[in-house]
Amino acid sequence: MNSIRQIQELNRRELENNVSPNASWHADYRDTAYVYIGGLPFELSEGDIITIFSQYGEPTYINLIRDKETGKSRGFAFLKYEDQRSTDLAVDNLGEL
Repeated sequence: MNSIRQIQELNRRELENNVSPNASWHADYRDTAYVYIGGLPFELSEGDIITIFSQYGEPTYINLIRDKETGKSRGFAFLKYEDQRSTDLAVDNLGEL
């Protein structure tokens, strides 16, 4: 939760200082189709995550991070969509949950 607040603060400062879109930290990620998903219930599987996120587009890759010793979920994952538009939709609709 702290990182979300930090990102929101950074965004606010960029807006206040009239930072151009090309100079914003967003420019580094504007063409990526990857989404970081944090705060997941440990019981969710890759299939569950794909089911939830497929409502916004076609997932092409998922990496649910698991504990090396136990194999249990660590509560976060990386998901890649087929296109950037799907990424934007997912982040806009699920980013603040």
